[in-house]
Amino acid sequence: MADMKAPARSAPCAGFALGEACETKLAGVHPDLVRVVRGAAARCEQRFVVFEGVRTIARERTLIARGASALKNPFRCRHVPTQDPQHGLVGHAVDLVPLIDGRPQWSWPHIYPIARAMKAAAQAEHVTIEWGGDWRTLRDGPHYQLPFALYP
Repeated sequence: MADMKAPARSAPCAGFALGEACETKLAGVHPDLVRVVRGAAARCEQRFVVFEGVRTIARERTLIARGASALKNPFRCRHVPTQDPQHGLVGHAVDLVPLIDGRPQWSWPHIYPIARAMKAAAQAEHVTIEWGGDWRTLRDGPHYQLPFALYP
């Protein structure tokens, strides 16, 4: 959260359960990250959707060509599945977008409560995550990933 101040924390509510569409988008994502996302939903005062989980190489190449991804090599994208010794082919990233009036919207004030919930859920699950909102350059508020050093 380098140059933007997060709004004061509001009182937490009971959270929510992810819907079927969100659960479908979590298919193929590393189980550790799935547990964190579900835990965040259960404790988050801001409703969100899983906008993207696993991403194909073709989609990442399209995003790179459009300038929507800063990566130059699609194989470095944490959304693109890689072989995990215990879990097979899995993705290591998700994009979580706030729901405002029932529609997904990229809004920083609504992203911060999701980040707090994700960090709390990660701590509770003993899973290390990286949040794109903490990056110094090209901040990506909806993006969460498992670190490459721990999840190659």
